[in-house]
Amino acid sequence: MPAPDLVTAELTLTGRITTASNATFLGSIGDTAVVYKPIAGEKPLWDFPDGVLAHREVAAYLVSEVLGWNVVPRTWLRDGPLGEGMVQLWQEADPDQNAVDLVASDDVPEIGWKHVLEGQDETGRMVALIHEDSPALRRMAVFDVVVNNADRKGDHILAMTDGHRHGVDHGLTFHRDHKLRTVLWGWLGDALTAEELEGIDRVSEGLDGELGRNLADLLSAEEISSLAARCARLRSAGRFPAPRGQMSAVPWPLF
Repeated sequence: MPAPDLVTAELTLTGRITTASNATFLGSIGDTAVVYKPIAGEKPLWDFPDGVLAHREVAAYLVSEVLGWNVVPRTWLRDGPLGEGMVQLWQEADPDQNAVDLVASDDVPEIGWKHVLEGQDETGRMVALIHEDSPALRRMAVFDVVVNNADRKGDHILAMTDGHRHGVDHGLTFHRDHKLRTVLWGWLGDALTAEELEGIDRVSEGLDGELGRNLADLLSAEEISSLAARCARLRSAGRFPAPRGQMSAVPWPLF
């Protein structure tokens, strides 16, 4: 039996993710498991009053594809039981892996992990936010800078069994103003690799071609101009940026 057309075949709802701030459903298209976020279920946010979150999710996927790093699972717009929305291929993460973690401050691993910040938990114990030091997570951190991700929580990183890391929940991206809020600050100031720089170049070049044309249906002209400017600044600096401005540099909650 041929695979169903993921755009036109029936989308059936199988459950709801109740912890999400916007309406988010599990579904299936034939035997293909998907996540479905209808535009009608979006709640306006004070710092993202304009645009459609589902459009930003699809735009993030398009940028991920041009970067060539498979950060964002396949994501597209289509009609569904609750109207048009974002649909994304479901990813079954490895429950035994954590790419980001909170540990006791005196128990931070010396090798293979990056220390981000320290604080107190609800019991007053000092804890440290850490994330793994891996090429896959570095690429996600670069992607987040490029798309200006305002909500990279720890649980928005899916650790796959093969070592790959997927990023999900990209509705709060592409703001024209600086909004970078992420748990992935471990490479602050480190030089970008040749591979990472080449990925940024692909996005910059793509904005003058097919990528730019596709994003024009999803983002405002000002947001696309800001994306181009971020790529140029990051390429010129050649290293991971530091937090700036008065806003928090990490999302809340962290997970």
